[in-house]
Amino acid sequence: MTSAGAPSAVDREQLRFARYRQSRHEALAAEFGWLTLTSLQWLGAEPTTVELLPGLWSANDSASAGGIATLTATAADNLVLADTGEPVDGSVTARLANEESLNWTRFGNTVVELAVRADRYAIRTRDLDSPVYIGFNGVPTFDFNPDLVVTGHFTAYDAERQVPIATSHPQVQSTATAVGEVSFELGGASHRLVSEPGTLGGLTLNFHDLTNGTSTYDWRKVTTAKPRPDGSVIIDFNRAINYPSAFTPYGTCPRPIRGNQIDALIEAGEKMP
Repeated sequence: MTSAGAPSAVDREQLRFARYRQSRHEALAAEFGWLTLTSLQWLGAEPTTVELLPGLWSANDSASAGGIATLTATAADNLVLADTGEPVDGSVTARLANEESLNWTRFGNTVVELAVRADRYAIRTRDLDSPVYIGFNGVPTFDFNPDLVVTGHFTAYDAERQVPIATSHPQVQSTATAVGEVSFELGGASHRLVSEPGTLGGLTLNFHDLTNGTSTYDWRKVTTAKPRPDGSVIIDFNRAINYPSAFTPYGTCPRPIRGNQIDALIEAGEKMP
């Protein structure tokens, strides 16, 4: 029993959850963040115009073949290098590896991100005038549910496995690094999810569940702290979040590894934006 006026364990967890949601809101509302994406355009070998920007853009080959991206513009085009503010007057080039990104240039309120996805060069525009960004007032979430904070057991693989996965973009295939499996009980049934590396030894669990397509986006993710020495790990589904692709069609977010399906209603965490 708690002393008079002292918050219960559930109350303390709800306070931590509220602070977490505020931090999440601030991260999504960051300047030139995911909510500002307004286009994704693949670069071809021939210098050509693109939507929303001046200049001529191209990439002479795939990233794995040593290809480089080139922008040709004049000072009158008002394109500047994002890191220095120096006007682009002539041709500038950049080289990236697969899955890398670079905030390359700026045009008014728009930052141009150079990226390589599926070994192809692309540019994405991040515009502070994006209606999604301007109109953002938070992500709807389920109320905190202590019953959806569960203890699981992590079983590590002998070695990491590279697993082919799809992404939110139909032209982009990727791979996930699988490090083991997390098993847990929920709703009177046993479940198992393949886990990917998280931060500081933690785990990332990408998953589908029975709320997808109705109250939630097509998939979500939840991260955990580092498993304890006995393999036990806490999964707090109240902290399940959407990938950027839930907010924008210009993401290339990883889908769950095949089979990462929870046959239960995970009515916790973020809802459909």
